[in-house]
Amino acid sequence: MDFNHIFKKTAKSNRAFQSDKRKPVVPEGLMKKCNLCGKGIFVEECENNDYICPKCGGYLRMPADKRLETLVDEGTFTEWDLGLKNENPLNLKNYPAKIQELKQRTGLDEAVVTGKALIGGYETVLMIMDCRFLTASMGEVVGEKITRGIEKATALGLPVIIFTCSGGARMQEGMTSLMQMAKTSAALKRHSEAGLLYISVLTNPTTGGVTASFAMLGDIILAEPEALIGFAGPRVIEQTIGQKLPKGFQRSEFLLEHGFIDQIVRREYMRDTLIKLLHLHQKEYADVSKHKVPLYAPVSMKSRNEKTAWERVQLSRQSERPVGGDYIEGIFDGFMEFHGDRFYGDDPAVCGGIGWFMGRPVTVIAQMKGKSTKENVKRNFGMPLPEGYRKALRLMRQAEKFHRPVICFVDTPGAFCGMEAEEHGQGEAIAKNLFEMSDLKTSILSIFIGEGGSGGALALAVADEVWMLENAVYSILSPEGFASILWKDAKLAKNAAKVMKLTSYDLYRAGFVEDIIMEPENYTADSMDKVCEELKDKICLFLQKTDSKSIDQLINERYDRFRKM
Repeated sequence: MDFNHIFKKTAKSNRAFQSDKRKPVVPEGLMKKCNLCGKGIFVEECENNDYICPKCGGYLRMPADKRLETLVDEGTFTEWDLGLKNENPLNLKNYPAKIQELKQRTGLDEAVVTGKALIGGYETVLMIMDCRFLTASMGEVVGEKITRGIEKATALGLPVIIFTCSGGARMQEGMTSLMQMAKTSAALKRHSEAGLLYISVLTNPTTGGVTASFAMLGDIILAEPEALIGFAGPRVIEQTIGQKLPKGFQRSEFLLEHGFIDQIVRREYMRDTLIKLLHLHQKEYADVSKHKVPLYAPVSMKSRNEKTAWERVQLSRQSERPVGGDYIEGIFDGFMEFHGDRFYGDDPAVCGGIGWFMGRPVTVIAQMKGKSTKENVKRNFGMPLPEGYRKALRLMRQAEKFHRPVICFVDTPGAFCGMEAEEHGQGEAIAKNLFEMSDLKTSILSIFIGEGGSGGALALAVADEVWMLENAVYSILSPEGFASILWKDAKLAKNAAKVMKLTSYDLYRAGFVEDIIMEPENYTADSMDKVCEELKDKICLFLQKTDSKSIDQLINERYDRFRKM
């Protein structure tokens, strides 16, 4: 007998036994593998961390009930429209059984939970999709629950918040599923026409028919970090075009850069962000008419009018001069910036959003220069692309819907005149702003804080009133450009500045601006407090005046203002 063979086999068995003894036995449900980094994580730790992987920081899919716990005031959620019957329009053999099995396994009624709740004390209609139920695909019941929720919100005069997470249309229901895209969108149109707020929150993944309907129709669109968002899935695109997609394609950050979402919000900040947005959109706000404003001396043509036009041009361009962001910080509280034109991109040369002015929400739009070379490069030296003007117009229309005044800060050498701008329709974008602002159904104030270059400045200055900082300028073209065109010599810019009548005093005298705000000598961000205080007082007076007018009167007077020029 071959004893050596037996000894070897026994030793191997003993080693295996010893190995099994050393391997820890993990109780079922205690740990799971992160589907992003592949590492083992404790389930309880993950749940306590808002379903964010403690190893890689990746966002895992959050069940609807857990998301509700993180968002709503405790005990305030009332669920709606339970028990709607799923049909089987394609008569698929296993589809009804699959639906029943999912209901039992997930405890969900369908792929979306809808109802009413308080978030920070604000009554809200809330809907949350859950990918555990057929990848939260949109069948008839999902579409019906969302549509009913929107209709009830419209009837009750309440905002709607929808957390999307979906593979798109439900293949098992064919054309019935496709029609839910139109149905939900039509309901949102009626909700919007009623002047009500809709916030869409995109989570991973939001694709297909959900992306091409209610997910992308929010007044404000938020997204979680790194969420996959797109119409066609990455695999479908790669198979169709035969190319490998770049890293980060169709992720939240990609959409922010390309102008399709307002903000990316981390999960731990989502509730606070929603509360802030709901607060900004309440119909009750402070009455600025009760604010007493000190009297300011009328503009005098003798007030430090000794500087030459060229000297004022130089002052308007000084790198130490306050920029748009300084005025936003110095005049408004709780400013929230929104991004994107919803067409192509987000232009850093234009900053826009909502802030509080003396307890009242206002829309603020500012052309932005930087304070350093790096910042100026990022903001294209304050020269907007078409995306910047389209973003501004989008925010103005939003202000019109919610009856918020619009306050613009103008500071640009002019609209960017590169090839990219022409390809994206620079002329059309500026023209559309002039067209739409002429009868925007809310008050508009434009304040020139630095340079005001040609149509690039006018695109934010079709307003009820236009004001200028003392050493700001506003002209048909830069003095250098003017001299080059008329006299074929840019070196004659100093002479051109005098001829062009571009100073605040020239324009006030000609009736193109309504007020001049005095500046201190050596005007910087450190010396602008007094200017901000005066601007606050005068903006308050402006709002008191425009609030007393009907919309028709406001629009007619705005038309007449430009008609007589």
